[in-house]
Amino acid sequence: MSHPPFNRLDSSSASMATMIRGSDIATTLRAAGCVFAEDEARLLLDAANHPDELNRMVDQRVRGLPLEHIVGWADFCGKRMVVGPSVFVPRRRTEFLVRQAAMIARPGAVVVDLCCGSGALGAALSDLLGCCELHAADIDPAAVRCARRNVEPRGGNVHQGDLFAALPHELLGKVNVMLANAPYVPTESIGMMPPEARLHEPLAALDGGADGLAVQRRVAEGAAAWLAPGGSLLVETSETQASATERIIAGAGLRASVVSDKELDATVVLGWNRGAGEPSAFRPESHLLSGLS
Repeated sequence: MSHPPFNRLDSSSASMATMIRGSDIATTLRAAGCVFAEDEARLLLDAANHPDELNRMVDQRVRGLPLEHIVGWADFCGKRMVVGPSVFVPRRRTEFLVRQAAMIARPGAVVVDLCCGSGALGAALSDLLGCCELHAADIDPAAVRCARRNVEPRGGNVHQGDLFAALPHELLGKVNVMLANAPYVPTESIGMMPPEARLHEPLAALDGGADGLAVQRRVAEGAAAWLAPGGSLLVETSETQASATERIIAGAGLRASVVSDKELDATVVLGWNRGAGEPSAFRPESHLLSGLS
């Protein structure tokens, strides 16, 4: 992709701001296809400590690296979450899953963030609850290293391994809220994803198998044994896959329900482990409200 060159800054100058204007960076980013060029230019200017570093960061963005990987963080639920190279970037739509979990969970709940990636979901829920016993797990070592930077300062623990195999055995039957933003893109659709996702995020965090639901099936099959009575499983999915995800979760012995937010293009299937009072998120009137939030 061709793009207009930007000025290579004289590193000896005392003021980076006087050497390159945000509008110059925005013009370069816009020519490279960045939709929110002005916003991104401001973030890069804020993140760079030196003109040479700024040039390097702009060049990385022009070459298609995710902005979050360049600046080292993502804005998620109003907090800066650390995001390292080759780690899945949490999407804004996934904030809906966290809000649904916050409607169900109580302070002090045992929370598990499966397929945690950066650990942003569990960390954000912990912030909303004020306190919880937080565990996050991922199979990818890079994701685990990144998640520790978000989860451990909040008093949580991060475990490496394949889904439930990563979790401490003492959590069996004691989890109040389980978050699972498992990959749900069908394999044949990966090639249609934006380049910054398919080229710079781990394939394992995107590819959900032939129908996109392979990992969701494994999560649903194991969830009931780990959930406490009345515990809840929350799984992000797409609008077109929602019915299939709901059937998968119901087939695993959980009571299932679909909630969505059209503004965020977000869809979540909630699974409830029978055995205690029904969480408010399963009441019909709550479905209508959550869909409008």
